[in-house]
Amino acid sequence: METKKKLEFYGGTWVSFLPFIIFIAMIIVTTFMWRSISDGALWVPAFTAIIIPFFLAKDKRHYANAVIDGMASREAIIPVVCWIFAGVFSRILRDSGLASGIAGVAASVGVGPTAFAVITFIGSAVFATASGTGFGTIAAGMGVLYPAGVALGADPALLAGAVISGGAFGDNLAPVSDTTICSATSQGVDVPGVVRSRVKYAAAAGIMTIICIIVYGTMHHGEVSQEVLNYEFDPMTLMMLIPVVITVVIAIKTGDIIIATTFGTVLGIITACLCGLFDFVHIDSDSTTPAVLAVHGDADALERVVDGVLYTGISGMLQVCILALLLFGSISVMREGQGDILLLEKLGKIARGPKSAEGTISVMIIVLSAIMGLNAPAILTVGASFAKPLSKKYGISPYRAANLMDAQSNTLVYCLPWTPAVVYALGFAADSNAPLAALDILPCVFYSFCMLIVMTVSIFTGTGRYDLMDKLPPEVRKEYAGWEDK
Repeated sequence: METKKKLEFYGGTWVSFLPFIIFIAMIIVTTFMWRSISDGALWVPAFTAIIIPFFLAKDKRHYANAVIDGMASREAIIPVVCWIFAGVFSRILRDSGLASGIAGVAASVGVGPTAFAVITFIGSAVFATASGTGFGTIAAGMGVLYPAGVALGADPALLAGAVISGGAFGDNLAPVSDTTICSATSQGVDVPGVVRSRVKYAAAAGIMTIICIIVYGTMHHGEVSQEVLNYEFDPMTLMMLIPVVITVVIAIKTGDIIIATTFGTVLGIITACLCGLFDFVHIDSDSTTPAVLAVHGDADALERVVDGVLYTGISGMLQVCILALLLFGSISVMREGQGDILLLEKLGKIARGPKSAEGTISVMIIVLSAIMGLNAPAILTVGASFAKPLSKKYGISPYRAANLMDAQSNTLVYCLPWTPAVVYALGFAADSNAPLAALDILPCVFYSFCMLIVMTVSIFTGTGRYDLMDKLPPEVRKEYAGWEDK
């Protein structure tokens, strides 16, 4: 097999990390210092981060091809397509008024803002665990539960954090999640066994998250909107729960967000039009009713404006889609320059025993996933090449190694301001009456920090270090050095 040529830089292998260094530095300025939530606050840093290192590459053509290969890769295109489909479905639910209907019903039965935030987390966690899609969960939660919770007086940042936390919970625990599958297969163990052994970590972090939401929610909440207090909503909006339920069922059965949201979009449009919540087409109309397709402008003009629910659903996803493509270009540059291998080799030298080996695996995953903004690629990078040899050397169960990688890959990657999860949530919030900045959301993604605490404690206490070792075939157990004596 032909070995792929390494992308070399003036300054050495570490320069392959320069795209991420530039990107993160510019993000800190635009997001933290200037508190910008515009598209440019993310696109400009991501684009600049690709341009500057180009001049340090020894082979400029190789660098250009690396960027193209990253953007055109299957792992880049799949989430982009999913985001577009989920964005359209979410826009249909939002413009139908379903959120106001849910808020009105919740208020009528006495559900307060803090209780609704807890419900938002639990509902998001259940959906994500059943469907295996963290981003699909964010689309559904931010499209429906977020505006409903805001109307009930819940803190917007807390609601967004609850939705993202629920997505992270499911991404960590779901049997059909890409992180679960990647972590299990990279260690050569079965998915059901991995899921059973990680329930204790997810449950502990989930309970801690609920406590944090309750404490934060009691200290930060606003006023219930007058519309909700007077229950001034169209009861027909609740009919939109029908396509929601059908979409959830399809997502659970197929594990495919594109299939589920395709059915959901069509059913949502049909239901909204039949219930009088949407018009199908607006041509030069002044109607305030949302339309699936709308055309505006002078009939004699050369250009006319086309918009409507489908258009706004797609356009609302542009920010996260473009950012993801640019990030995958940077990821490809790092991989082609073998910077990830150099980093992991350096970190691997820290391990001197089971505890430090687990800590090293955790740091590897947290750093790579935080840099990339994505967790599955980080697991694939660390799994077979580094986590598996370290776990064998120090007698750590492969189930434990899989759980370490999966749990830690769902911590900071879900709350840092440049990661697609936060950017995705920001896009939905910006389209509502309660826009947010990344700095608002970061401290409220409680599951990320709770899981980080749970896994850190488990490393120091040794909890789960030898999970299911007795279930491994004898010939496999022999590969794990002296675990019986631990």
